[in-house]
Amino acid sequence: MSNPFAWIAEPLNPNQPAKKFFNLNKLGDARYGRLPFSIRVLLEAAVRNCDEFLVKKEDVENILDWNVMQSKNVEVPFNPARVILQDLTGVPAVVDFAAMRDAVKKLGGDPEKINPICPADLVIDHSIQVDFNRRSDSLQKNQELEFERNKERFEFLKWGSQAFHNMKIIPPGSGIVHQVNLEYLARVVFDQNGYYYPDSLVGTDSHTTMIDGLGVLGWGVGGIEAEAVMLGQPISMVLPKVIGYKLMGNPHPLVTSTDIVLTVTKHLRQVGVVGKFVEFFGPGVAQLSIADRATIANMCPEYGATAAFFPVDEVSIRYLIQTGRDEEKIKHIKNYLVAVGMFRDFNNSAQDPDFTQVVELDLHTVVPCCSGPKRPQDKVAVSEMKKDFETCLGAKQGFKGFNVAPERHGDRVKFVHNGSDFELTHGSVVIAAITSCTNTSNPSVMLGAGLLAKKAVDAGLTVKPYIKTSLSPGSGVVTYYLRESGVMPYLAQLGFEVVGYGCMTCIGNSGPLPEAVAEAITQGDLIAVGVLSGNRNFEGRIHPNTRANYLASPPLVIAYAIAGTIRIDFEIEPLGVNAEGKEIFLKDLWPTRDEIQAVEQQYVIPGMFKEVYQKIETVNESWNALDAPSDTLYTWNPKSTYIKSPPFFENLTLELQPPKSIVDAYVLLNLGDSVTTDHISPAGNIARNSPAARYLTSRSLTPREFNSYGSRRGNDAVMVRGTFANIRLSNKFINKQAPQTIHFPSGETLDVFDAAERYKQAGHPLIVLTGKEYGSGSSRDWAAKGPFLLVSDSVINGSGEVRTTLHCSLLLDACEYPVPKLPLEGEELECYYQSLRDQMKGEFRLLPMLLDTGKTFHAIMRFDTDVELTYFRNGGILNYMIRKMAS
Repeated sequence: MSNPFAWIAEPLNPNQPAKKFFNLNKLGDARYGRLPFSIRVLLEAAVRNCDEFLVKKEDVENILDWNVMQSKNVEVPFNPARVILQDLTGVPAVVDFAAMRDAVKKLGGDPEKINPICPADLVIDHSIQVDFNRRSDSLQKNQELEFERNKERFEFLKWGSQAFHNMKIIPPGSGIVHQVNLEYLARVVFDQNGYYYPDSLVGTDSHTTMIDGLGVLGWGVGGIEAEAVMLGQPISMVLPKVIGYKLMGNPHPLVTSTDIVLTVTKHLRQVGVVGKFVEFFGPGVAQLSIADRATIANMCPEYGATAAFFPVDEVSIRYLIQTGRDEEKIKHIKNYLVAVGMFRDFNNSAQDPDFTQVVELDLHTVVPCCSGPKRPQDKVAVSEMKKDFETCLGAKQGFKGFNVAPERHGDRVKFVHNGSDFELTHGSVVIAAITSCTNTSNPSVMLGAGLLAKKAVDAGLTVKPYIKTSLSPGSGVVTYYLRESGVMPYLAQLGFEVVGYGCMTCIGNSGPLPEAVAEAITQGDLIAVGVLSGNRNFEGRIHPNTRANYLASPPLVIAYAIAGTIRIDFEIEPLGVNAEGKEIFLKDLWPTRDEIQAVEQQYVIPGMFKEVYQKIETVNESWNALDAPSDTLYTWNPKSTYIKSPPFFENLTLELQPPKSIVDAYVLLNLGDSVTTDHISPAGNIARNSPAARYLTSRSLTPREFNSYGSRRGNDAVMVRGTFANIRLSNKFINKQAPQTIHFPSGETLDVFDAAERYKQAGHPLIVLTGKEYGSGSSRDWAAKGPFLLVSDSVINGSGEVRTTLHCSLLLDACEYPVPKLPLEGEELECYYQSLRDQMKGEFRLLPMLLDTGKTFHAIMRFDTDVELTYFRNGGILNYMIRKMAS
């Protein structure tokens, strides 16, 4: 059907009549001028894609009437302009596409219909690990190991780039997905098929929101949702509430963008923004560079919002010029955004739209800070770090506690490293990593770290040789300006050699610690520390031996590396003592904002962006040399431990199957609050005593060849064994942190996978019981697929919500709502009976639950939209798409 809003499409430039845009101002509706700028993007997409089928005029009216409809849980469709993937989530997406082609062919359809319709970019950036550091050839050695370990995965991805149309793959060694997106892939305004329209996207990484800092609306979704978008399906979403975050004032000269983002993260966690958009406004925004805004937007998942939007303004345009974008395109970008009413002047309060709620922050009140020791929202002022850590040592086990007895707070363990004597204690820094796109995309903090390193070296300070230091830039541009500005040699002298381009330590690819260090930590049961400039510090994520991990700005990462401990008060204690016996304080080394800006203006120039990105798709010779098949259907290798055809579609039929009741089910796990995707599906180290390790060993692999869970997401046999395999998992059935549970019929304590298998062999369905905020963290598809394969039945959270077998759709994971606590404790959790109604109508579905003790209660199954219910009845989004394509 033709678009009913075609009448508002007009040329942007009268001299180019073929280039049109949908002029929303011609709707003649005063409500448009009051909409938040982020909602205007949703409205434009609905108007442009309105076909009275997938997108209806009613949807347009609902978005236009946002001020009223935001509180009514109304469903609206959204067609993003593109999709972005990284390789840890991209590999399983391509695996699913390959398996879907097989399924469509099996059902009698054309497999080539399974093909991206919406443009997709995949950046390979999560495979490289810090195996080598503190040596000039670290980058080369780590990249060689990356290809050695991941050759199968890379060949498969190269097949995908040839077999599927409309998919671009950026080779390894190019940079972190979000920084490459910011500096190179972002269009800001699309010019396609004769129309100009806003750039927008969804990505298979929760930190996709980083691009919001450039005025491109985007957020992270599960891999399955991203696949549906790639296949041309709109995202069905509840019209979001929008929190207006007003920034005022100027930051203190010693404050970094990292300090601002950690302050914003804690503040918005307190406000409560889960499932909402946050839109920044106010004169303070004009004081922030695009890199600063991107740093704030990157941490959006840590404060729980869906998106963290900074509308395009003059600073955005200057950034496009600085990063070497085409001048003619930049001119069209500004002209379009001005014409459609999406160009922002943050100093003009008359442009301020309506918001659901407004909260404020005076940037001048921000102080230098870190965040930890276990969660990114737990901000700690740098001046309080020593006291806070020592309080955490003795506090009861929890997000801010390690339960170390007072008499053990001074424990020390001696060890020998490279022939020299050292000692560790609680709070000793053993990992110091400048890593992740949160900060490495920001020249101010990267150059600040370089200038601090120079001053530290000049003052005679060093970093202890056993500390695992690393620098993993977000793109080649960072290396370029660090080298050209002359600070790279000083970073290297302190141990911060470039070790690779990718998400390394932040994702858990920190590599091994020196053996003597790991042994000393284990021997003394020490609370060792990792300090990183990343965005995530959940338990067990960074390294198995670092139980405390703090997020910090790149300059502070270097400062704590030099100090060697987190138990230091920089105000009154020296950072170190040089060879002449002089005490050197941090304040003696910290570069001023003027110093940093002078270097940035001189060395961060358009030419370097053009030079780096014009060869980004061909610069990696190892990638160029890969030989990959070009067949329509992928030929699965039964011997592969990386790529395996998943079992999701094995018994799929064209006819819908009715839902089944769950009877005589046991509880596999009883979990508390804040069980993150890292607890559910870890991405890092594969422990040598784990079910996944036993599986890989049975396939004749040695521990050296295990690689990581993240790298093996294309193999469901590994990933199901890695489900709930985090060593810091807290299961109430046992009295310790471990990836284990009780098998109730026998009373044995087993690994979670082994217990699940034993239950299944006996024919017992399984349930997982969780607390609040289950599934927070990265939007990781295996955090849904894993429980689906492991449990096969339901996940019930502490508020009484049931996540069904269709938990694998990822659509039900984000729901938060007040319903009664489950009246369950202790061993009466052992067994449930659940009756699942065949007919489901209305928003809430009450499911009667009967315990073996005779007690009954009702849990709630909730679907926010009709589309979710459709996916549920089909067995998930992908099953729905297969049936659609096959018929």
